[in-house]
Amino acid sequence: VQLQASGGGLAQAGGSLRLSCTASGRAFSIYGAWFRQAPGKEREFVALINRNGRDTYYADSVKDRFTISRDNAKNTVYLQMNSLKPEDTAVYYCAVSQRYGTTEANYSVWGQGTQVTVSS
Repeated sequence: VQLQASGGGLAQAGGSLRLSCTASGRAFSIYGAWFRQAPGKEREFVALINRNGRDTYYADSVKDRFTISRDNAKNTVYLQMNSLKPEDTAVYYCAVSQRYGTTEANYSVWGQGTQVTVSS
């Protein structure tokens, strides 16, 4: 499977962006997730969703502002980002896994990353 992330860009603080991650080659694995990496920092977990979309989990830093969802018919996982803050600036990566987890080691397939920049 290959992942293609899109939807990044420039937003003002308080604004919104929606990221998409589409899988090709095979149906999406059980768990889809988003991670992000800010300049000079390690990559960190953002959110995950299970295959039927009923179970989600968020990092505390994005809870109540970001929403992860998926459309299995389109093999796509989304990340709706609202109330953006400058500290959300990072390269966002999507990933898939057959098992639940918030660490990078759980995820075997990664997208190429999409830049999100939030200005104050």
